[in-house]
Amino acid sequence: MARLEAGTRAPDFTLTSDAGTQISLGDYAGRKLIIFFYPAAMTPGCTTEACDFRDSLAPLQAAGYEVIGISPDAPAKLATFVEKEQLTYPLLSDESKTTLEAYGAYGEKKLYGKPVVGVIRSTFVIDENGVIELARYNVKATGHVASLKKALKFEA
Repeated sequence: MARLEAGTRAPDFTLTSDAGTQISLGDYAGRKLIIFFYPAAMTPGCTTEACDFRDSLAPLQAAGYEVIGISPDAPAKLATFVEKEQLTYPLLSDESKTTLEAYGAYGEKKLYGKPVVGVIRSTFVIDENGVIELARYNVKATGHVASLKKALKFEA
């Protein structure tokens, strides 16, 4: 599993959103984008992270950032998650795990000290030209957005 680094071109994708529409990386050309990969909708850690992005969305957008979340969940489950948690940004379904793998966000990880294969909670900041500005792997769900803002020298 290759990990992506700052300065490399972000892998392109086209995935189905919670609303059933197709969304591509190219749809965000000319804008800054934060993509967070998470293991499963409606689980405690993923809900914490998703709601943290929801609660921070207005200041992130004011600073020029758009946000999307990607998981291997089916679009219908994502739609339920969006409605239940009142999420205000798109969630994308990568059931094939192709995009997760392209970003190095799927592979072997430790869960309670044991090796397992699954989604590696990861976040990428992509600039207006489709180049990765920041790549973070194995992020913690709690406090993640605050840490991201600090790394981006974000003033809220």
